[in-house]
Amino acid sequence: MPPVQEPAERHTLSLLVDNEPGVLARIVGLFSGRGYNIDSLTVSEVSHDTKLSRITVVTTGAPPIIEQIKSQLDRLVPVHRVVDLTVVGKAVERELALIKVRGKGEIRQEALLIADSFRARTVDTTLESFVFEITGKPDKIDQFVSLLEPLGLVEVSRTGVAAIGRGPDGM
Repeated sequence: MPPVQEPAERHTLSLLVDNEPGVLARIVGLFSGRGYNIDSLTVSEVSHDTKLSRITVVTTGAPPIIEQIKSQLDRLVPVHRVVDLTVVGKAVERELALIKVRGKGEIRQEALLIADSFRARTVDTTLESFVFEITGKPDKIDQFVSLLEPLGLVEVSRTGVAAIGRGPDGM
């Protein structure tokens, strides 16, 4: 009888790390060396005084795999803290995307109406195209992109997920 596989879950991990060369490569190497996938990755310095950066990684896996990822990340020397924002409670997740759409006439009007309903801003326009800026949860951006596809979607650029836990406590 084959073993029962647990369903994959999406987890948002927040890491506090030293802001020094090679740290990101070590973290990405941990994922790639073990065959784990990174769905989204963002990095930014959060404290210039203490030279710390925050890395937000969105990954998918069965619960034991997620636990293994967290454990292995926590053992890396430049990592100070690993928090699974999916487990600790509700977190605020946002992503920014720039989306270019080509179109004339009715297609332009329809694209503008869709953008307005998603509260996307027009940041560039020509006679034949638009570039929209949208911020929100990743699934909202996915929906926006899927509605624009049949209208002449040219390209999409996404920042990746930025996330922070709710409530008064920090990492």
